Amino acid sequence: MPRGGSQRGNDLVDEHGLVGDLQTAALISKDGTVDWFCAPRFDSPSVFGALLDRRKGGHFQLSPDGVEYTSKQLYLPGTPILITRFLSDDGVGEVVDFMPVTGEHATDRHRLVRMLRVVRGNMRFRFDCRPRFNYGRDSFTLETHPDGDVFRSATLTLTLTPFKDSKRLIDQRNVRRDAGGVSVVYTLHEGDAGGVVVETACPHAPRALTDDEAHDLLNQTRDYWRRWLGRSRYTGRWREMVERSAMTIKLMTYAPTGALVAAPTAGLPEQVGGERNWDYRYTWVRDASFSVGALLRLGFADEAQQYLRWLDARIQDAKDADLPLQIMYRVDGSRDLPEEVLGHLEGYRGSAPVRVGNNAAGQLQLDIYGEALNSLDLADRAGLRATHEGWQNTTRLMDWLCEHWDQPEAGIWETRSGPQDFTYGRLMSWVALDRAIRLAQRHGIPGDIARWTIERNAIYQQIVARGFHPERRAFVQHYRTHILDASLLAMPALGFISPTDPMWESTLRAMDAELVSDSLVYRYDPSASPDGLAGTEGTFSMCSFWYVQALAQSGRLEDARLTFDKMLTYSSPLGLYSEEIAPNGEQVGNFPQAFSHLSLISTAVNLNELLDD
Repeated sequence: MPRGGSQRGNDLVDEHGLVGDLQTAALISKDGTVDWFCAPRFDSPSVFGALLDRRKGGHFQLSPDGVEYTSKQLYLPGTPILITRFLSDDGVGEVVDFMPVTGEHATDRHRLVRMLRVVRGNMRFRFDCRPRFNYGRDSFTLETHPDGDVFRSATLTLTLTPFKDSKRLIDQRNVRRDAGGVSVVYTLHEGDAGGVVVETACPHAPRALTDDEAHDLLNQTRDYWRRWLGRSRYTGRWREMVERSAMTIKLMTYAPTGALVAAPTAGLPEQVGGERNWDYRYTWVRDASFSVGALLRLGFADEAQQYLRWLDARIQDAKDADLPLQIMYRVDGSRDLPEEVLGHLEGYRGSAPVRVGNNAAGQLQLDIYGEALNSLDLADRAGLRATHEGWQNTTRLMDWLCEHWDQPEAGIWETRSGPQDFTYGRLMSWVALDRAIRLAQRHGIPGDIARWTIERNAIYQQIVARGFHPERRAFVQHYRTHILDASLLAMPALGFISPTDPMWESTLRAMDAELVSDSLVYRYDPSASPDGLAGTEGTFSMCSFWYVQALAQSGRLEDARLTFDKMLTYSSPLGLYSEEIAPNGEQVGNFPQAFSHLSLISTAVNLNELLDD
């Protein structure tokens, strides 16, 4: 059991809850500490970054002090309002964390509200706010005002304002201010309540909120999220997990543009102590395209439409610059994502290097065209038809793909060991041309259907001839290997092959034997298929959910349901998933991860329908 104090242990990443305002987000540990917060956007430098370095990253602690306690976290039902409960022999306390929704206009002003109360007995708390601007690289000054404090760096200000009732409960003589931050230890008794607001780019001097004002913000935030969730059409077997995943996806969407970040974190390792530590705070065409199908299945057409507008703008930008579609972008649509190593940070539990930015943005990954066109086709069938200009830009992409699909590329896993003829990239190139043909024929709109058909059929023949290994009796990762790849679990769902085709059945059996560990699925074997990096990794949650769909489509419904229910046991206590799961069941990789939650939603919807049928 934790014992509160000035030093904190290394919390596991899955012992955190996510709160956000639709432009940025914060991760808060089960001991009540803000360990990650970037401002003013998801892809901005961190203000609190203790996840990546306990000493240098910065944190905002609001935890019991000097007492043995246990802690538990939950979300207020139907919302991402986080409640952290502290239980001891002497008392029970609660911290409620939330971020008021900012809306669709980009702003530098963001608020994190932290409400504290003791519901039984008494409890002593430690308040310790120590921001570290720009990943801990920028200096700052501390200004004290009658109603609070202002941390001021060269690029950002952070205002710390206690509630009016909190000032009454705290002996100001115990408040400690130094070059690193502000701290105080104080005791609350049953019925005592207070709180604090931390705010970026506040336009005025600190002004203490009344208790009523704080609760108004809480009620407005609660009502916003419950209204939004009320639009969901899903009423199936796994409603609670699906709704939590939907809210998580919404939290990771940058409202001004509709861009979905892959994760709100950077540098969290795929293997603790390893070097696969990437920055996921950007929008991949692939991830965001997957979101269209998931959102539409749940009834969130507005969010799907917003992403389609974002995608259309990226296609237009590529046309204007005479460049191919890039695999990822910043949340505002800009293309520049230079990668750098933050050598002054020790990394999550010593996992260095810590990288921000992402050089994979410059890779050629052919699968993104298939994911983009598949999302356009799904949207079209749901009544969200592309504009004339959007379709013209799409035909240009397809003409480019006809010229360039037959070449080595980096693949869906963004390997840094050199390009290959990846089977999944070819599969999704086939999907892109197939969906373009369908769209053109469905509406009688212009496009070089004859050429697209020739190239689509050529891709199909090539995959069957070169992507299927005759000795393994399985589709393999690329044309020069015998290694399996779990991304190919998508083949039946995309319509490339029947789930009862002998070629697919033997492929699934091979994956069962080599990539599946109980309900968990490895994306491939990195020791047998080097990706240019040292170390190993965990099982890939998206692939585990795809495996469930593949089982269900192959008629193995009982296996599919059991595997899915087992997979749900690996979520964090709050129902969140990172990118991967380690052999010991620990969540590893950036957290939470959009891919994982999108595939959970799609799998739950599809499996529920098959079980009903």
